Amino acid sequence: MSIELTTRDDFAILTINRPEALNALSFEIIREISDALDEVPAMNVRALAIIGQGNKAFCAGADIKELIGRSMSDQHRDVRTGQTTFAKLEHLPVPSMAVINGYAFGGGLELALACNFRVAAPTAKMGLPEIKLGLIPGYGGTQRLPRLIGEGRALEMIMTGRTVSADEALQIGLVHTVADGDVLEAALSFAKRFTGYSLPVLRLAREAVLRSADCSLGEGLRVEADLATLAFQTADATEGMNAFADKRSPEFRDA
Repeated sequence: MSIELTTRDDFAILTINRPEALNALSFEIIREISDALDEVPAMNVRALAIIGQGNKAFCAGADIKELIGRSMSDQHRDVRTGQTTFAKLEHLPVPSMAVINGYAFGGGLELALACNFRVAAPTAKMGLPEIKLGLIPGYGGTQRLPRLIGEGRALEMIMTGRTVSADEALQIGLVHTVADGDVLEAALSFAKRFTGYSLPVLRLAREAVLRSADCSLGEGLRVEADLATLAFQTADATEGMNAFADKRSPEFRDA
């Protein structure tokens, strides 16, 4: 197996373990990632971190040799499989983080884009270089990148295929933070800023933000009203408001 799913304290850690190929995504590895993501909801964790094995690459993208000589139907099927797999990250009951510990190119960056948060090592390099092969991104890059950094910057990255440094990625909002020291430790510390809150309410907040990309402002406000009402009805909301009134720290129970 090239995918390892382990736990550490309150976190699930999914590791792409193919360092000899810079953790490139074969079709089999995408299927393994899909299976691993299906396991996460049953795990007693508060967040998921995804990292590549070794110190060179998070994930260097697709295994190009697998793409040569394929039929249109096979390609379309497997592109949709990749999209569906990465979309699972948006529907997990816990937040997800990409720990970008090196190269994140093509499908590797698309995997990171599907996560809720991205933490990068100072040496990380990111890009969508498909145009250099006569291709375009197919695992969500053309859709998620402009939503994240804006249409103009996304067009420039995709149509030139250029590489972005960790510092530039931070400046344009592609990553949330650049780590000092051990990037996994930094990512877990970053996650602890929100994992102590109510998981059901965190999920409602995440859904409200993600839904905003697919609707008008008016429709988005209606979605927000519905989700805010659901949050208000949770036991954790009652605890949070009572704790505020009592001037004490709340004890959330994910209920």
